Amino acid sequence: MAEKKGFFAEFKEFALKGNVMDMAVGVIIGAAFGNIVTALTDSFINPLIQAITGNSGEDGVKVGGQFTVNGAVFDYGAFISAVINFLIIALILFCLIKAINKAMEVGKKKEEEKPEEPPKPSNEEVLLTEIRDLLKKD
Repeated sequence: MAEKKGFFAEFKEFALKGNVMDMAVGVIIGAAFGNIVTALTDSFINPLIQAITGNSGEDGVKVGGQFTVNGAVFDYGAFISAVINFLIIALILFCLIKAINKAMEVGKKKEEEKPEEPPKPSNEEVLLTEIRDLLKKD
């Protein structure tokens, strides 16, 4: 009969597995990277778009601006910023994954290039070789 584990024992076993810890580190780094890209977009790309479009950014209006329909405010500038953030992150992740896959492919090729051991001779060949060597001695 299988021993029942407590909730906390199961959680501890799950949380301390290598894959879960790697994933947690990846999520934390991803969040930090997302903040960096957001800062890049807000500090450099949005002002550049504002300068090109002639939008002065007054009244807290970001890239593109906003419009009102029946009292509802639509901030399409925030949407444009989010799309730019997504595209930057997607491009960088694509390049990163492509580089990792290329590195793994090179590693596999090196493993495949290792010469294989020649096949071991059969018992018949071993016996015949011994007989030949004995005959040469005489």
